[in-house]
Amino acid sequence: MSEVLGWIGWVLILYCMCLGITDVFLRYVLNAPSMWIGTSIQAALVLIACVGGACALNHGAFVKLDLFYDGASPRNKAILDLMTAPFTLLFLGVLIWKGIDAALLSIKLNQVTPTGVPLPIYPIKSAIPIAAAAVLLVVLKQLAIDIRHLVTGQAPAPVAEDRSP
Repeated sequence: MSEVLGWIGWVLILYCMCLGITDVFLRYVLNAPSMWIGTSIQAALVLIACVGGACALNHGAFVKLDLFYDGASPRNKAILDLMTAPFTLLFLGVLIWKGIDAALLSIKLNQVTPTGVPLPIYPIKSAIPIAAAAVLLVVLKQLAIDIRHLVTGQAPAPVAEDRSP
């Protein structure tokens, strides 16, 4: 699932690049700025952050405090991961809980952007708790790997090679 989210993020990055260039061309060359491209790129950037989280976490691409973590043994890495897991679970739980509240309110109010071309906001707000749930699944997977390593002594498999585009 995280790989699919990574590919969605890749497509969204292409979308932002192509439409960003188009917007600059329309604005500065043709002197005819777009009323909707900037807003849609902002929405796409939020979605990139949402879908990219699970893929990045699954590939071990998040920044960690390498001073302590990088040189640690696999067992100590598992212990450090277990020590930070409650904070991660708390953050994701609140993000899902409050994200659902915000998404439901946005759907109820049929929120749109306050721009010349009103684009719906509720799909973006709905993506936030869904993406947080996807990250939660990856966190739970890593938590199970760390617990198994500490209980059995079996070293975790290396992080999957980066197969993203």
